[in-house]
Amino acid sequence: MDEVIRAVSEDGNIMILAVTTKDIAERARQVHKTTPVITAALGRTLAAASMIGHTLKDPKASVTIRINGGGPAGTIIAVSDSGGNVRGYVQNPQVELPKKPNGKLDVGGAVGTDGMLTVIRDLNMKEPYVGSVQLVSGEIAEDLTAYFYESEQTAAAVALGVLVDRDQSVLAAGGYIVQLMPGAPETVLEALERNVAATGAVTGVLKDAGAEELIRRILDGFGPKILERSPVEYRCYCSRERVLEAVSGIDQAELDDIEEKGEPIEVTCQFCDIVYKIETREILEFRQNG
Repeated sequence: MDEVIRAVSEDGNIMILAVTTKDIAERARQVHKTTPVITAALGRTLAAASMIGHTLKDPKASVTIRINGGGPAGTIIAVSDSGGNVRGYVQNPQVELPKKPNGKLDVGGAVGTDGMLTVIRDLNMKEPYVGSVQLVSGEIAEDLTAYFYESEQTAAAVALGVLVDRDQSVLAAGGYIVQLMPGAPETVLEALERNVAATGAVTGVLKDAGAEELIRRILDGFGPKILERSPVEYRCYCSRERVLEAVSGIDQAELDDIEEKGEPIEVTCQFCDIVYKIETREILEFRQNG
């Protein structure tokens, strides 16, 4: 089961979020029929959105990560609610690229670097908070680290990973966001950097253990204290009522033309691929009752 865990060091100098998203990434792969490199790109974005979403305090708040680096993948979007439940979309799910010389999937090549990473925090207020940064590598974790530093003036390190099996299914996925609190001494940073380097790729830890073990390794020597752990899942909030609301603004002349043809309007949810067939009479009834 996928879960997100929030923890702090015993001295309060370090805060960390870690998440396992194997089932989430696999669900996204099945919905969007992604190739391995796109599974990795979308899976990393979903993991990041889940962790950031989990920090939101208002139950109705949400966070959206939008990435477009000009690469063949096109736009990647991940949306999380305040519980860390996520849904996502990628513009071009069938992109295939050769692996990098080190045998890794070329996520940066698929995403590109000629564009922006944007984080939109909808805090259920009048205007959402929007922050954007130029993409650094297209590998997503490095780009988010740059985002925290430039847009939120936060000293944070982000690590994300998706391990794809030979049959293209997801073997492991997830990551962490570790943040130094204000006033933390230099020695804490140095020790933390050593732990991050010793931990290595997150997917190796997640495949064999889980998010808690990831936290234990990153906070080795700091006495990690778990504050909260919550299950997370791939969750879409689309519904027939929401679709009706979206199509209710169709011009009457166009609606008459559709009715004359005798065919329903087909609307496909970009996040879960459910197809809604809406009859014109339903739209008219919705207008009257709305």
